[in-house]
Amino acid sequence: MKKSGWNTLVWTAAALVSIWGFVAASAMAAEPKPAGGQALATDTELVETRTEVPRLKSAADYKFRDNTVEIELSQYAGYSGLIVANGGMEPNANSIFTKKYGFKVRLTLSESESWSSLNSGKLAASATTADVLAVYGGQFEVVVPALIGYSRGADGLVVQNDVKRVNDLKGKTLATCQFTEADFFLRYLAQEAGLEMNLLADLAAKPDPERINMVYCADGFGAGDLFLRDLKAGRNRLTGCVTWAPKIGEVADGSAGKARILVTNRNLLIVADILVVNRGFARSHPEIMQGLVAGLMEGNEMVRSNPEAHLAMIRQAFKWEEKQAREELGKVHLANLPENLAFFGNTIDSAGSYGYIYESAVAAYGRKLVPNPTAGERFVNLDYLKALEKSGQFKDQRIAVSPIKSINLPAEREPILSKNIHFLFEPNTSKLDLANQDNIRSLEGIARQMQASPGSMLLLRGHADPGLIEKYRKDGGDALVRQVALTAVSLSKDRAAAIANLLTEKHNVDPARVNTVGRGWEEPLGKDPDKNRRVEVQWFTVE
Repeated sequence: MKKSGWNTLVWTAAALVSIWGFVAASAMAAEPKPAGGQALATDTELVETRTEVPRLKSAADYKFRDNTVEIELSQYAGYSGLIVANGGMEPNANSIFTKKYGFKVRLTLSESESWSSLNSGKLAASATTADVLAVYGGQFEVVVPALIGYSRGADGLVVQNDVKRVNDLKGKTLATCQFTEADFFLRYLAQEAGLEMNLLADLAAKPDPERINMVYCADGFGAGDLFLRDLKAGRNRLTGCVTWAPKIGEVADGSAGKARILVTNRNLLIVADILVVNRGFARSHPEIMQGLVAGLMEGNEMVRSNPEAHLAMIRQAFKWEEKQAREELGKVHLANLPENLAFFGNTIDSAGSYGYIYESAVAAYGRKLVPNPTAGERFVNLDYLKALEKSGQFKDQRIAVSPIKSINLPAEREPILSKNIHFLFEPNTSKLDLANQDNIRSLEGIARQMQASPGSMLLLRGHADPGLIEKYRKDGGDALVRQVALTAVSLSKDRAAAIANLLTEKHNVDPARVNTVGRGWEEPLGKDPDKNRRVEVQWFTVE
């Protein structure tokens, strides 16, 4: 799903259902209605909760006519490079695509899904986010030749004020738009917090107390409106929403202090916009593909290096006021050639890579929604980026992704989320068993998490199991218990430090971004020794 920008998305059948006030029921969540939980007739934003990914129209080749390539976009500043490279929306003689590469481009804007049109050959190309590929999988017959850029603050999680971190959403209900980057954004955060998702048919369904519960709206704006109205009415059915700008700020500002923005993707770069091209067309016209990628890289560079010079064209294309255009451009990072190569090569260390985002999306949606995941490599063709690299056209470009810091950062920040990880150490030591694959995967996951969020920090809190306290007390009284407790603190701190050292030495994480503390056996999770011998990872993002 493409971003809606400042307009509301128009869904077809699902949107019509919501307009007339009917909420479709999902077989996945046929639960009895709790007291006071009946859905309201005014919940018109809600649409059917899908338990399967929608089927696309059968694949067919796009037919190239009048030497013009048809590309559909949405009202989102991240596509400004394409517009500037084309000299506007319409085919014209001054377009980079025309002057340098001999073909014309027609850009159109739409806020509805275009995946079936792209699949069936009615469009040559469009743009989406990398997570969408994982959802539609093998039925989506497209080629991805380039990264367009990253969203930087256009998507966000707005919650009631008592929610301090993602972990607090367990048992709560939120609203967003299904199978979009907003849905993925929340699923990613839940996954990193070790929480599962539960889909509800509507707000009358009984929430699962152990999961994050979801209802869905036709678009992110609807999710924001529904949450805000529910909040003002004191219904307390929704704890938050995931929406996109400018609705993020509107909900927080309009809540009379009852809600706040918990986190945005300003410094969590997992919403990556990519160019998607009809596979048959791409296969038949490699020379046009080369021109599209080169023109995109040129347009992105033009906007990156001098946005003011192109502001009028961007405003005209999106029908924005000057202030609005500047604000929206500030929420995107347009990718250059080395950033593209690092993104697809999974070597970028200051943002989410293609492989990381794709595999995170597969895991976040789970086997119920994506039962037969397709390998992410199926979509990517790097020939055009590599040809540009070989040409030396952009040889002076450098990777330049850095954290965006607010002016006023609180002195003491809550972690955005925390997750308990059971690392297997050699007995009574702080030496991690590096032959254990779970240990390796956990370390890699933490490292990728840090890479995806420039400027973020970790606090590793080591813990030990208190199961033998009574034995120590029996053997040596309280004095022995105190003595062993100090040893447990030291061991737990050493184990947290061992994880930190491996992150810095083997995964190139900056030591300044990792802090450690040992809590000994002071904070057990229960009586299970394995759960107590753990390292808690607290993640702090820059906002």
